[in-house]
Amino acid sequence: MDRPGRGGTRTLEVMKVIRARVAARTLGAGDRLPSVRRFAATMGISPSTVVEAYERLAAEGLIRARRGSGFYVSATAAALPLLLAEAEPRRDRAVDPFWVSRQSLEAEPNALMPGCGWLPAELMPSMLLRRALRTVARAEDALLVDYGGTRGSLALRRLLLARFAEEGLDVAANQLLLTGSGTQAIDLVCRFLLRPGDTVLVDDPCYFNFRALLRAHQVTIVGVPYTSSGPEIARFEAILAAERPRLYVTNSALHNPTGATLSLSTAHRLLIAAAAHELTIVEDDIFADFEPEPSPRLAALDGLNRVIRIGSFSKTLSASVRCGYIAARADWVEGLVDLQLATSFGGPSPVATAVIADVLAGGGYRKHMDELRRKLARAMRDTTRALQALGMEPWLMPRGGFHLWCRLPEGCDSAALARTALAEDVVLAPGNVFSVSQTAAGFLRVNVTQSGNPRIWDVMRHAMAKAVCRGGEAEPEPADLRSSFR
Repeated sequence: MDRPGRGGTRTLEVMKVIRARVAARTLGAGDRLPSVRRFAATMGISPSTVVEAYERLAAEGLIRARRGSGFYVSATAAALPLLLAEAEPRRDRAVDPFWVSRQSLEAEPNALMPGCGWLPAELMPSMLLRRALRTVARAEDALLVDYGGTRGSLALRRLLLARFAEEGLDVAANQLLLTGSGTQAIDLVCRFLLRPGDTVLVDDPCYFNFRALLRAHQVTIVGVPYTSSGPEIARFEAILAAERPRLYVTNSALHNPTGATLSLSTAHRLLIAAAAHELTIVEDDIFADFEPEPSPRLAALDGLNRVIRIGSFSKTLSASVRCGYIAARADWVEGLVDLQLATSFGGPSPVATAVIADVLAGGGYRKHMDELRRKLARAMRDTTRALQALGMEPWLMPRGGFHLWCRLPEGCDSAALARTALAEDVVLAPGNVFSVSQTAAGFLRVNVTQSGNPRIWDVMRHAMAKAVCRGGEAEPEPADLRSSFR
């Protein structure tokens, strides 16, 4: 019999053996697999474990069951190893706005990812999520099986309206729509307001997926230089007059990737220019809860006249239980509701929104964020010291969050550094994936929460010394950052 607690591992072992035999062609298409009892006896495991393994392989399409006859290798099994090989991450792909996303999401389990855009699992509120999942599991069947409503969970929308009111943003119930994710929120706005060939203004640098998404909408992308207090306002005004962009997409709080904070004076001038040139602004507020104190928000200053507020919970709660939102003019929200119906048939998952609402409604979330901000501040200081030991300097020290926008030593190209590091299973975020003008080759975005393993700094030091950076020399050993999160 299987040892206690080992059933799942044994099942995977059986599956591995069968896959290996098919890959080695010792089992070919149409061949019959050993009977359940015979294979169980050979492996020294229970028949139920073999049955589970066979059923999982059948679900994968590697084998198929014949009633009363047993299990056979499927006719398409010979092609499966080739297809899986073709699905492996392409490390030679162009270093473009998709590069960091692809390399991070497709990374091997042992890869280190200081270039990714999310927190490690140990810093997320897993206990709060588990408690919420248990609560939702006891809900009525309809919550678990039905489609979501057209505007999303009423409970979560009420919580969001209360949060908006705390920051002075007066939002009516008919001005708020829940979406499947923050990315879907931007996508819906783009579908609603843009047509191919329109011009869209973004910060330079900006979040790389803004560029990727706008490219998919076939619009012209123009960048405005970003400063420590917001977009360079004189350039912003000149671009509006010359290019007549239809949208401006930005972060106000803890700007991605720079970590900068929009100043009140820049915000006022920006809104005046937007009104003069009939510009709509999409303000992505996904990092708001990482701020120690709230900074100016375009949506609150504008009252959702020309500004559309979007956000999500993937950075602070869970990237697995996804939900986003759009706060905008009521007439625009009506159109966005229809558009979401046409593209997704309803709002986000009722299970996901119920879990998020349960977490936000309790006091545990605020306590979690208070503790998280303290941990991030320590990690920011420790990572800065490690970067400086390699000759890198933060462009500025953010008020919060988990990103540092770092200037590399003179002559160092971040794309070349990222390619070299990737060969050692370290995923970096090179500067030009964020830059419309391609003027950020000397910068790197670093996630301080993903930088605790000293092997990262060893890999970067060696890459810089191997002529990736002109005149690269060995540097002193940086500190071990793992203590930052203890």
